[in-house]
Amino acid sequence: MKQSVFITIVMIVAFVAAYFIFINLPKFIRDGGYLVISLIALLIMVVTFIFERIFSLRKAQGKGSLPVFLNKVQREINAGKIEEAVKLCDQQRGSCANIIRIGLERYQSLSGKAKEQEEVMKEVQTAIEQATMLEVPLLERNLVALSTIASIATMVGLLGTTIGMIRAFAAMAHAGAPDAVQLALGISEALINTAGGLAAAIVGIVAYNFFTTKVDNFTYMIDEASYSIVQSLALKK
Repeated sequence: MKQSVFITIVMIVAFVAAYFIFINLPKFIRDGGYLVISLIALLIMVVTFIFERIFSLRKAQGKGSLPVFLNKVQREINAGKIEEAVKLCDQQRGSCANIIRIGLERYQSLSGKAKEQEEVMKEVQTAIEQATMLEVPLLERNLVALSTIASIATMVGLLGTTIGMIRAFAAMAHAGAPDAVQLALGISEALINTAGGLAAAIVGIVAYNFFTTKVDNFTYMIDEASYSIVQSLALKK
């Protein structure tokens, strides 16, 4: 499924679910106005993207321990068993394994040809870099969406706060005694939208920073593993 289609579906489902949640909430929350629906939808989208990232990154790590897998591949390469190393990559099925497998397969296809070792390793390195460029965007998918939602939630909450304060001041502007009911509704609307905006923004920012750090660490491990594999292959004749 294309990324744009996935985000569109998530948005539509989130707003529909947010509406039904809104109409079943206590009255004091519904007094926050219809902007609360948007805040609930944004929070639902954040939670959806969090679960999507958890499952995607878990899949990207592949089966079993990644350090153990890398050690096994390194041993097979050092023993000259390139085919066995490729099979280990097929079994692991992670992003790092996919990148290493492409490098190993490129090395296999070139090793039987009359080419200098330096030229072979350059082509292997290029194949690994191209594979990395294809895998990294998959690891970073929806991180921009999390960051954007966190910013939008803050703005929507601030908009609701402003509208609520306008209502409150309008109630105080009446001649004679202020309209206590409208004043209370205005203040309630402002505070509910503030709380909703902050809640969605906090969850989004924390999730964004967490997954960004996780992706950076995973990317660093991929780079280290790729470099180690290339150096091991370079020592082969």
